[in-house]
Parts: sequence; C-alpha cells; structure tokens
Amino acid sequence: MAKRKPLSTLVWEGLSEKIASGELQPGAQLPTEAELCAEYEVSRTVVREAIARLRSAGQVIPQQGRGMFVSEAPLQATFQISEEDLQTLAETIALLELRLSVEVEAAGLCAERRTDAEVQEIATLMEEVDSAHADPSVVLIHYDYDFHLHIAKAARNGFMLAFLEYLRPLIVPRHQLGQIVTAELKDSYYARIHDEHQRIVAAIAAGDPSAARDAMRGHLVNSLERLKALGAAVGVGSDRAPDLEAARALFAGFSKSGTR
Repeated sequence: MAKRKPLSTLVWEGLSEKIASGELQPGAQLPTEAELCAEYEVSRTVVREAIARLRSAGQVIPQQGRGMFVSEAPLQATFQISEEDLQTLAETIALLELRLSVEVEAAGLCAERRTDAEVQEIATLMEEVDSAHADPSVVLIHYDYDFHLHIAKAARNGFMLAFLEYLRPLIVPRHQLGQIVTAELKDSYYARIHDEHQRIVAAIAAGDPSAARDAMRGHLVNSLERLKALGAAVGVGSDRAPDLEAARALFAGFSKSGTR
C-alpha cells in the first residue's frame, strides 16, 4: 500500500499548483496562516513547513511586517526534492548517524594500523575525488564514499569494511548534491569538503588516532547537519519515529550477506 503524503506536502502541492496556474499571480500575497489552516484543515505547523518549502524553492519571498508574496521572478528550482526522495530523507539521516558511529572509530584504527603505502593511496584518492568540482545537479551527496571505504579498509577490521560496503547501495544513490548546494556556491562547498578531508588524512598520516576520530566526526557531523537542514526546509523532521521494520530488514539482510 502506498504511503500517505505528509500534510505539509499536500499543502505545498496545492499552493504550488495555484502559483503555476496563475491563480496566485507574481506579486500576490499568500493567504494568512489562519486562512490556510482553515482552507486545508491543518495546523499552523503544517502550514509553516509548506511555506518554508515554497520559500526554499524561491516560489515565495517574505516582506517584513507584511507576509509572504509570490516571487516576481521565481528562482530556478535547484532545491526541489521529489516525493520519493522526501520519503527516504529521514532514513538517509538515520543511516548517516549509523555511519558516524562506525566511521569515527574506523578512522582512529586506520591511524594506528595503516601502512605508509595506504596513507599515500588514501591521499591520492582524496585528491582525485576532491578535484572534480562537478555540477551539483549531477553529483550524489555521498560522492566521497570510496574515500571513506579506503579508510575503513586500512583500519583492518573486516566487519567495519563489510558493513560500510553493505550500506553503500542503501545510502549513496538517494540524494543529489544539488539539493543542498547551488551551482554558484559549488566551489566554496567543494573547498570546504576538501579541507575536512585533508584534516582526516593529515591525522592518519601523523598516526594520531584521537585527531583522526575528531576529524572524521567533524566531517560526518557537518554532512548530517546539512541533511537535517534540507529536511527542515522540506518539512521532514530528523526526530520522527524510526522505521523499525526497515531497520530489522536491513540487519536481516546483512546477516545473510556475510562479511565478504
């Protein structure tokens, strides 16, 4: 049975249709929160989530002291997110929290156990991954996953590596980088990620487990916060109840797959 759409999505779709059809013309003021609550029979929180999504897409703009107005020249919908992506966003956030708990320790073990050759391989891969600077609209958010896998491999814990390899098809293809960064900001974004990667590699090269853990934690927490910000913009809370059935299915599948 298909999942029911969130109420905020229904309100967002209704308002978007009114804007697209011309019922709400450019420059027109949106109805008040109270009026929208009455029209769609939803709470103020739902209305605010829908309006936040319109605003993040450039469809409406605020005027201080007056309310929200339909944009005269709507921005290109760089931050649009499909219904399918919307449904998986909360799971992606949860999976990144799980990754964080494993990868922080993997980075520390890598700093203790890596060989000089492995440090060079990790550094070389980092430069290859970070030099691409591709258009965010055609890049997956977790485009650096191979870099993370190389670190886990050098940690010399087969279970950690197998677990992260298992997570890859579940987490990597779900969202595009263009959903959290515009083309105009891509160079500064890539530079920031490169700096985070360099901190990790430097700590591993120095054989400093504590610094490696801190650097990896900072990198993944930043990624998590960016996804949470995306979730807030489109009305998906990071604190929604976990899907226990999906979690059980994941681990059941992992137990059958072995550690490769």
